[in-house]
Amino acid sequence: MTLTLQEANRIIEGALAKARELNIKISAAVVDAGGRLVALQRMDGAIWASVYGCQGKAVASAAFGRSSGEMQARADQPTPRGIAQASGGEMIMGQGAVPIIRNGVVEGACGVGGGTSQQDEDCARAGVERL
Repeated sequence: MTLTLQEANRIIEGALAKARELNIKISAAVVDAGGRLVALQRMDGAIWASVYGCQGKAVASAAFGRSSGEMQARADQPTPRGIAQASGGEMIMGQGAVPIIRNGVVEGACGVGGGTSQQDEDCARAGVERL
């Protein structure tokens, strides 16, 4: 199954709802299994850099099929570093994104930027739980 725009928007709304609950301003991105952007929103007042952060973390999560935070400790190892470089340096292997997995297949990921690393991951997870 392919992730639809409607589903991506539902995921983002879930992430933004969690951000409002936490009283933080974020950007949230949903990418497909290939790391290509499906949907993105930046809350009023969120820092502009959060747009790049949320996308980069989502790409890493989709590429490796795990939360981007799990990749953080391995980010400077030769293989993950090489993959990140080969993909144009768009991956950010830092906490704040979770994969979208259905029926054992990675369909994409949701990444969030703008809060603390843990807040970002909590928002991303809340978004994916909307599926």
